[in-house]
Amino acid sequence: MADKPVYIMDAFALMAYLNGEPAAQRVREILADGEKGKCHISMSIINLGEVLYNLERNYGLGRAQDALAVIQGLPIEVLSADDQTVFAAAHVKANYPVSYADAFVVVAAQKLNGIVMTGDPEFHDVAELAKVEWLKRK
Repeated sequence: MADKPVYIMDAFALMAYLNGEPAAQRVREILADGEKGKCHISMSIINLGEVLYNLERNYGLGRAQDALAVIQGLPIEVLSADDQTVFAAAHVKANYPVSYADAFVVVAAQKLNGIVMTGDPEFHDVAELAKVEWLKRK
């Protein structure tokens, strides 16, 4: 992975992709690069859960299940939340004004020296902790 860029998908990025929002084009480009082996793409299981609960809450269980099937076919490595990751995310959350789920994105970016893909303004508060590629907002 050291020779290829590593992208960490925030829930914002994946939701934009699934919903065809303005940031979807850039996310599609990164996913295409991931398919070609030009980059590595990761996402925490916590952030995947965030996507799924948002879809189910807003569109119903069927939409969430359909989206999960699509996501599982994408070139995204889903990272587990082991003890060390949970403790590191708790530390980020305790010291920065971000959601607990966003703290997992920060930890993944730190661990993999990755670039966070997001349009979530909360990440301005942790920009010193991880590289961010800012995606278009609605």
